[in-house]
Amino acid sequence: MKKILYITANTKPETISSSRTVGRMMVNALQQHLPDAQIEELDLYTASLPPLKHHYFNGRNTLIGADAVVSLPPEEQGHLAQIARLCDQFIAADAYVLAAPMWSLSFPAVVKEYLDCIIIGGKTIGFQKEKPYGLLDDRNRSFVYVQSSGAALPWMLRPVLNKGMSYFEDIMKFIGIDDFYPLLVDGTGTTEEERLCAIRKAEEKIPLLTDHICQNLLC
Repeated sequence: MKKILYITANTKPETISSSRTVGRMMVNALQQHLPDAQIEELDLYTASLPPLKHHYFNGRNTLIGADAVVSLPPEEQGHLAQIARLCDQFIAADAYVLAAPMWSLSFPAVVKEYLDCIIIGGKTIGFQKEKPYGLLDDRNRSFVYVQSSGAALPWMLRPVLNKGMSYFEDIMKFIGIDDFYPLLVDGTGTTEEERLCAIRKAEEKIPLLTDHICQNLLC
């Protein structure tokens, strides 16, 4: 059974969030093609992401062992348990849909906090002669990055202006997920008409993306 992890990083209700509206469309399309798939949803603004304190780690991105954990106060033990749960949930998934707005040419800070919780030594990355490498190439996985932005970015300038998408793609490939698809909801503008037009244009791309993802996951 395939697992789909739907991650959202927008405090707006889905009815008025362009990224979450298109993200839900993408998840629904995947569910139609993979009816037996298990879907988990993670709202990064309600997930109580834990702080990453220096004494939670005994090396580069590597969490301390169980013997050291029990010596910590209960609250900090809870932080480490939450980090492990978030990372294990990510590893268990086969397909991912992240819905977030573009903020300051990147993504909301909570997305980076989440990434720091899942880039963990021995779980998503390993080290060989001090050089890190990804561990999530053990099976086919696919990632869809749904991003809304008020302006329509020219494709030639996207690598320069869309730093969040470029960074996320690099991080996913770094941990072993090469099948990465941007689904951009560009040009949401200032009016509801402009926003709905941008959503419709993004929606048109979903069937082809769904086909590609299903082929990757089922091959």
